Amino acid sequence: MTAAGTASMVKTLAHVIEIAENNINMIQITLPDGSLREYDQPLTVHELAASIGSGLASAAVAGRVDGMLVDCEHMIQANARVSIVTPKEPAGLEILRRSCALMLAMALKQLHPTAQLRAGSELGDGFYYEFVVEQPLLPVDLPLIEARMQALAATNHSIRRQEMARTSKALSLYRLGDTDYLTTGPQVPATRVLQAFALDHISGTLQQRIYGTCWSSHQELQDWRIPPQVMVVSMHDRQATYAQSVTETLRQSGIRASADLRNEKVHYKLREHSQTVPYLVVIGEREEAGGFVSVRSRNGANFGRMEIEALCQWFNQPGIFAAGADAIASKRAPTSDA
Repeated sequence: MTAAGTASMVKTLAHVIEIAENNINMIQITLPDGSLREYDQPLTVHELAASIGSGLASAAVAGRVDGMLVDCEHMIQANARVSIVTPKEPAGLEILRRSCALMLAMALKQLHPTAQLRAGSELGDGFYYEFVVEQPLLPVDLPLIEARMQALAATNHSIRRQEMARTSKALSLYRLGDTDYLTTGPQVPATRVLQAFALDHISGTLQQRIYGTCWSSHQELQDWRIPPQVMVVSMHDRQATYAQSVTETLRQSGIRASADLRNEKVHYKLREHSQTVPYLVVIGEREEAGGFVSVRSRNGANFGRMEIEALCQWFNQPGIFAAGADAIASKRAPTSDA
């Protein structure tokens, strides 16, 4: 082989090695549809979303990296399976509501600087925050607080995870405005995505709690405001998860259902909803343990315990809501023996 041929072979081999090394150093991202994207350096979840499309980047509230939910600022350092989380999926909507709780805390602190903030989180269709103020707040104070939240959303404050000494696997430190909050993550990257929300209740006198609802669009918020056919009522905070799952099951079967998960006495909640809602589904410790519910009408008729599937079938009988509770009291659903 001539010297020129040898030099050409060496150059080709060096080029092949360079390509192989570059490929080794490339970060390979597998998307939910199975497609593969390669990047020559680490990138955040938000940067990945932006590389896919500007619309997806604007809608992103978090990411799922190898099955783990992470903030949009999470840095992807190695090969991974990644999906972008938006409010259109349940996990994204939960994150939206969790961040609404932080924005409520920020609004409270701005309007009432001496308020002592306790804790808040997502809850069912919405969120809550607990606090203590010198002069207890009243329901008439809610519109002003909600208006301040709307202003904070429009200002588009960032919400950033802060480094901290790990004291809890469940909690992380997030900064919103000039305040740090120890709370559950992930959180939305900025308040601009929090648009469709409303405050609807305040409870307590010494330690108070404000409740609100939050959705991914104003249309969903308006739909939520339509009076429900069924109200699912939890007896205690401990039954909140089960009560919300029953509510979702009813909705999936075509029933217009809502859940009252407030930390109020159950008799107070039943008395309130019996004025407007045709049927009340009550959930306590026995109901959760047995996987059933207790059902009554707004007029006091007690339909006993029912399995969830039987309940959905009963509510889907023709005319069950139009007839009224008294008229259909004889059409009892199968009850559980549990």
